Amino acid sequence: QVQLVESGGGLVQAGGSLRLSCAASGRTFTIYNVAWFRQAPGKERDFVADISRDGRIYYADSLKGRFTLSKDNSIDTVHLQMNSLKPDDTAVYYCAVRTGGAPSYDYWGQGTQVTVSS
Repeated sequence: QVQLVESGGGLVQAGGSLRLSCAASGRTFTIYNVAWFRQAPGKERDFVADISRDGRIYYADSLKGRFTLSKDNSIDTVHLQMNSLKPDDTAVYYCAVRTGGAPSYDYWGQGTQVTVSS
């Protein structure tokens, strides 16, 4: 089992920045990938970015250049730096992990609200 806690969400004006963090606990040695997704009201959950244990990073094409994903020395803690935020970035942001052997992300956090005002 892996537990995930997201933090760092909040209200920010357009053009501002926020830094989200995802802290994993439990069987963290089983984590292969950590990702962020987001879900805006009335929309499907969308992929934001993913980082692997060995540091490979993938971003949604539309977010490259504004969002930066990083990890601490271990993959237990991952950060999503979001710059030049737009009202369209308003969503609940979820952290998810894929553990060894899983075909997809198998543990999810509760989510953190990000609201960007115009």
